[in-house]
Amino acid sequence: MILYFSGTGNSRYTAELISSVTGDSIVSLNEIIKTNAPLSFHSNSPFVIVCPTYAWRIPRIVEDAVIKGDFSGSKEIYFVLTCGDGAGNAYKYAKLLSDNKGFVFKGLKAVVMPENYIAMFSVPDEKESEAIIERAKPVIKETAEKIKNGEDISQSSSLLGKFLSGPVNGIFYGMFVSDRGFYTTDKCVSCGKCAELCPLNNITIKDGKPHWGGSCTHCMACICRCPSEAIEYKNKSKGKRRYSI
Repeated sequence: MILYFSGTGNSRYTAELISSVTGDSIVSLNEIIKTNAPLSFHSNSPFVIVCPTYAWRIPRIVEDAVIKGDFSGSKEIYFVLTCGDGAGNAYKYAKLLSDNKGFVFKGLKAVVMPENYIAMFSVPDEKESEAIIERAKPVIKETAEKIKNGEDISQSSSLLGKFLSGPVNGIFYGMFVSDRGFYTTDKCVSCGKCAELCPLNNITIKDGKPHWGGSCTHCMACICRCPSEAIEYKNKSKGKRRYSI
């Protein structure tokens, strides 16, 4: 079973491509978390967690879902993390999470996909984004073949990666992961798409405009997938290309 969490589509795309090779079923953690459905999963094949890299680690929202989840059947688990450049030492924390849940950890693979974190970085243009995805396809397929064959997909981490996934991760969540910077412009057409997409139900529509409620994971779904590009984040996102796949 492939469980994915995705804000702008990179991890969903990756999960679907893995499934096309392994034949495993796909489950959206976004939908389960949003609807408060039971976190109960059964799979005879290994569990595969596909999600973005947040500050060089598994997103806390995904980590919490694994911690709270009831898993039966297979005891093996893989992690595939999409990222803009690398996953740091996410391997260490994925293994610790797996060990604590009683899983047999089969490794973690980082897959470089187009950058989407416009609260801090710029998105590559359309041509470069397409090129990045094309380069990612063989990496994803090779990883999927290893999963299908029961092979480990472990990869090592550098000293810098250990630093980024350690202290920097805590600083990132403490200083940057907040919805206080989001706001709408006069381009907003009151479609409600942002509230529909928010996995944490953090966005409500009041007087035709979105309001953020203080619980945000910075998945970038609302800002990147707004059909009118009417959402901004502080002054960081102005003029930046929105990305979704």
